[in-house]
Amino acid sequence: MKTTIEHIRCLIIGSGPAGYTAAIYAARAGLQPVMYTGMNPGGQLTQTTEVENFPGYPTGVAGPEMMEDFLKQAQRFGTDVRFGYVSKVDFSNYPYQVIIDDVKTVVAESVIISTGASAKWLGLESEARYSGFGVSGCAVCDGYFFRGQNVALVGGGDTAAEEATYLSKLVNKVTMFVRKGELRASRSMINRVLNTPNIEVWYNTEVVEVLGDGTNVTALSVLNNKTREEMQVPVSGLFIAIGHQPNTEIFKGLLDMDETGYIKTVPGTTSTAIEGVFCCGDAQDPIYRQAITAAGTGCMAALDAERFLAAREASVPLQLPVI
Repeated sequence: MKTTIEHIRCLIIGSGPAGYTAAIYAARAGLQPVMYTGMNPGGQLTQTTEVENFPGYPTGVAGPEMMEDFLKQAQRFGTDVRFGYVSKVDFSNYPYQVIIDDVKTVVAESVIISTGASAKWLGLESEARYSGFGVSGCAVCDGYFFRGQNVALVGGGDTAAEEATYLSKLVNKVTMFVRKGELRASRSMINRVLNTPNIEVWYNTEVVEVLGDGTNVTALSVLNNKTREEMQVPVSGLFIAIGHQPNTEIFKGLLDMDETGYIKTVPGTTSTAIEGVFCCGDAQDPIYRQAITAAGTGCMAALDAERFLAAREASVPLQLPVI
């Protein structure tokens, strides 16, 4: 018996600010978007206690509440939001076949990828316990909450150096813990760190435990990996700046990526190397990684998808497969 595969005009893979914004614009454009949220609906912001730098929330908003607002707005315009994950894609033939939850097949006339990225963590149980309560993966997002206090930062690359100098303008003191005997950042960034009076760099040092009072971070236990000396350093915040990993594993070998796994898009657009496949948010942004920039590219992706479908429908009738 032949069964027609479900046909989706605009498939959005992943949620968060990029995905939900794409859904709002796509729905308003009549693209009848279907979104599969992934296993963490709302993405990284659902793990953020307070967001104060997104326009429209003058008194700030909890990350989960903000994502709930985005979700409701997307649904208001008719987005079909489904809990589930995309386990496989096939971009070799149009329309594109997509496997959901390893069992269901759909075909999509256009695909918007908004799977985001995940901060790399140290892997400590105590780090996870205080995530959002003193432990953060984003200085730009959360540094404001620690103004006038002493904080620590783990990392030695350009991102760590940039975040340390950003924090230095807000806090009393930044202590950088660098696992190796030198900073891996560019010379200009190293000079900036070393010439900032309230940044102190501890080389050959690793954080082995995050200490707290059950509610907030109060100190760190650190280990000198040369002398094996362990000591406690009082701080009220810990920022992890050892990199991000884009959630793009299922697209490897199918789309052009950089060496880290960020999907490459045509400059000035969200178009990938495959016609009708677009990427927005942190899955294609290794530089800014902010909710507001993700939302902006989500808008771009929906507009790009709308133009693609309009151009295609004007000239080529769609042939749907059956199985």
